[in-house]
Amino acid sequence: MDEPSKAGWLHRLSALLMREPEDREQLVALLHSAYERNLLDADALGMIEGVMQVSEMQVRDIMIPRAQMDVIDINDPPEKFIPYVIETAHSRFPVVDGDKDNVIGILLAKDLLRHYADGEFNTREMLRPAVFIPKSKRLNVLLKDFRSNRNHIAIVVDEYGGVAGLVSIEDVLEQIVGEIEDEFDFDETEDNIISDALGHYRVKAVTEIADFNEHFGTHLSDEHYDTIGGLVLSRFGRLPKRGESLMVEGLKIQVLRADSRRIHSLLVEKP
Repeated sequence: MDEPSKAGWLHRLSALLMREPEDREQLVALLHSAYERNLLDADALGMIEGVMQVSEMQVRDIMIPRAQMDVIDINDPPEKFIPYVIETAHSRFPVVDGDKDNVIGILLAKDLLRHYADGEFNTREMLRPAVFIPKSKRLNVLLKDFRSNRNHIAIVVDEYGGVAGLVSIEDVLEQIVGEIEDEFDFDETEDNIISDALGHYRVKAVTEIADFNEHFGTHLSDEHYDTIGGLVLSRFGRLPKRGESLMVEGLKIQVLRADSRRIHSLLVEKP
């Protein structure tokens, strides 16, 4: 967008907002009116609404629960936890000393390169400080802290000081801009169903049930749902979080990626 058109866009939006909405509902109505008049595109409208939503949400609303945290035990040698790091494909891992309530630091996956380069690796010396935050912390404040402190992950604690879960800067940003793809996501040009090195299958949630049935030899009904993501969502009866799984016609289907709005990809294991 060039400068003149950008200035014109801002002028028209400012003029629209000069009506001085008296509450949040009126502001949202004005924004949707701006969208209908082509002053905002769908992506811009979605992000503005996401920003408004973030200002009212707390960490408890988006955190990864303690039970689903992928952690490394400081007492394990690198030879034991490195395959786990590769399988989960995270960039940062909380490191615990025997128990998830005892988080002693954060290990960056890239620091493991020293293990291969030098042959000697002291996990404790590689740890970055862990940041602890309450479940009640507002997301807009957390995002500001992430930016100012250059942290990308925080450990969430409950009122008793126990670990309740974790939250990352990506989790917060996804509330504004939607799902953020990383190196573990599908490329747009890839098939909806692909196998990995472990013999498992990564499946896009938008895969049509008919295609899923053809690939896995299942007989799932597409009478009520068109996609496998919709069917899995119905089986849970709620929006599941990453790591949750269920059995469908002998297949273990695990939620690989999901945000607070929808399921994005699944991991399917044959018996």
